[in-house]
Amino acid sequence: MSTIHSSKKTIYSIIIGSAVFCFLFVCFAIGVDWYFRDLPFEWQSLYVLYKLNKVLWVVLFVPFPFLLFIYYLVKFIQKNNFALRKSAEYEREKSEQILAFVEKLRNGETNAALEMKDKEDELALSLINLRDELRKNKEEETLRKKQDAQRHWSTEGVAKFGAILRENSNNLDQLAYNVISNLVRYVEAKQAGFYIINEEKDGKKYFDLISCFAYDRKKYSEQRIEWGESLVGACTLERQTVYLKDVPDNYVNITSGLGKANPRCVLLVPLKTADEVYGVIELASFKIFEDFEIEFIEKIAESIASTISSVKINMRTAKLLDESRGQAEILAHQEEEMRNNMEELKITQIEAAQQAEQFISFTNSVNHTLIRAEYSTNGNLLYANTKFLEKLGYSNNSEVEGKPITMFISKKDREWFDKLWENLTKGGKHFEGDMKHVTKQGTDVWTMATYVSVRDQNGNPQKILFLGIDTTEAKKQSLDYKGQIDALNRSSLKAEYLPSGEIIDVNKKLLDALHLSADEVLGRNVLDFIPKEDLDEFKVIWENVVNGASFEGREKRVTKDSEERWFHGTYSVVLDIYGEIAKIVYIANDITEQKRIENQNKGQTETLKVQEEKLQQAKVELSKKLKETREEMKVQFKETETIKLLNEKTLEGLLDAVVSINQDNQISFFNKAAEEVWGLSRHEVLNANVEIILPSEYAEKAENYMGKYFKAGQRDLLGARTEVYIVDKYGEKVNVLVTFSEAQISGRYSLTAFVQKIEVELF
Repeated sequence: MSTIHSSKKTIYSIIIGSAVFCFLFVCFAIGVDWYFRDLPFEWQSLYVLYKLNKVLWVVLFVPFPFLLFIYYLVKFIQKNNFALRKSAEYEREKSEQILAFVEKLRNGETNAALEMKDKEDELALSLINLRDELRKNKEEETLRKKQDAQRHWSTEGVAKFGAILRENSNNLDQLAYNVISNLVRYVEAKQAGFYIINEEKDGKKYFDLISCFAYDRKKYSEQRIEWGESLVGACTLERQTVYLKDVPDNYVNITSGLGKANPRCVLLVPLKTADEVYGVIELASFKIFEDFEIEFIEKIAESIASTISSVKINMRTAKLLDESRGQAEILAHQEEEMRNNMEELKITQIEAAQQAEQFISFTNSVNHTLIRAEYSTNGNLLYANTKFLEKLGYSNNSEVEGKPITMFISKKDREWFDKLWENLTKGGKHFEGDMKHVTKQGTDVWTMATYVSVRDQNGNPQKILFLGIDTTEAKKQSLDYKGQIDALNRSSLKAEYLPSGEIIDVNKKLLDALHLSADEVLGRNVLDFIPKEDLDEFKVIWENVVNGASFEGREKRVTKDSEERWFHGTYSVVLDIYGEIAKIVYIANDITEQKRIENQNKGQTETLKVQEEKLQQAKVELSKKLKETREEMKVQFKETETIKLLNEKTLEGLLDAVVSINQDNQISFFNKAAEEVWGLSRHEVLNANVEIILPSEYAEKAENYMGKYFKAGQRDLLGARTEVYIVDKYGEKVNVLVTFSEAQISGRYSLTAFVQKIEVELF
């Protein structure tokens, strides 16, 4: 670029020189003729001179065609220079594109594109063919790996499900659950059902859903599908796999905690072996099943069908054996039962009379001691005893009989109580625990309540029995104690011990103070956390506490990290109902900081005395050392300056341009060769930001711009000689070779660029 620029300057100089030469030539010719004709020196003589010598008119107009010739000559030279420059730029861009394309291929980018500027460019065509070949090889390798992975997946799955079928060959329900639960996970489906073909007594066949699995959970669902109905029936009749990718909206929903969604596909595979179908497996998924997965599921279905066939034969055989044994036993016992029935009837009549008397006595006892009520399964009160009316503020039964149970339950408790009641009305497990009731006056009554479902002879829920004990005062006191304990745990360190020293409870505040977890403390002995030097003294204190004496004082503890902590606490005994020590409670406050300040004050007082004496001695020694240090610093400073000047002189004499920047990207060195490359003086650039010679605006235009790499902390091209370009003072692009060197000493940083200009000669 610099050669082209100098060529332009030379051409313009020729044009200007030619014009000056023509002007001087005309003046010389007129002057010579003027001199020999001996005319006076005035303007009128010039007119006379041209009149006498016609040749002067030729001399006057000849320079114009000569200058015109020079002008077209310059235009021709400029055109040739421009063509040469365009050709060089074309070749450079072509080389850059090829290098970038090769780099992408080296990095594995087989989809990289190469723009062909010339359709007959053999190198570009070869590179494109190479890219296509690499892409083809990569695709073949990917396909091979995929096929190997699919074969391995299928083989591993067959082995896995073969083991499941062998382990569950005696229980059809367990077999169905284990198969579909593992199959859903293995093929990454979301929901599955296992349908088995059953027969009624009249020989009518139907499908029974014996197991359902979705979202890693076993589902309990009863579903019967008649023979030939739905896709399950069609799959069985056709004995072929049914695969739906367009699932109707109302066919099946996959449900999660966030809502319902229709699956993307549904797969139904018949469980058949030897042309006999035993059932159907149905899978629903958000993922589309691939062909190898469907083939795998069909293989598993054949194995399942074979296992089901064996299981059914075994079950049928076992059933026949059980029936034959049972019938024999029944016949043997029927005669004995007939003999005993008559005797038992007589005894039962006597026991029934006795039980009636006991029940009446028991009911009277319950009514005198417990709150009792009976409700219908619809929730209406059937009966309430006197204690129920008394505790809930009613005067007689007419106020409550026939009323719904919700009248006695707070609105805040309705949500959980409704679930409890629904469970009881279905004959579920009884409820026993604390329950709050609402009185007629709107106040709360706490009871230790029991709700029991009373069944009839057929086992169906007939009514709900409520029994309770009034615990209102105890509940209020318990809540008060709980509040006090919570406040104590938030404000103080607390621990509880058995008389033996075993730790049974520790609050979080004490654990945090000792940097321990509950697992590291609970169950261990209090002596395990006492420093060895204080162990004997603490044993005496503990002995006194165990004997009933309280203790208050300061104690030292050591944390898990061997850090000393000081506590000011109290050991108090808690007695049981027999007056014996049940446990020992320790309440304390952390006074570590206070103790540390006390120790620091003592130490500081003693230290100050010693330091005061040392200061007097140090003053004399310090003044001597200061003088010696000043002299040493002067010598070292001179040596450092000398070395620095030598290095700068050495770099100044280099033919390559040398530029250094510090950690703030400020130029700290700029030699004479650098001035020639950039066309800037060192006074203009020293201590200025590096952008003065490498503007960032060019960094976006090309990859090989030096400004992208010459920054503090940039390490991409360290130690490597690389071709880049810069832009000089005149805005001209200059190609250079650059090497970067980085140095960092005692917090000072330097990045140096050694730049060699690449000369391009154009002919």
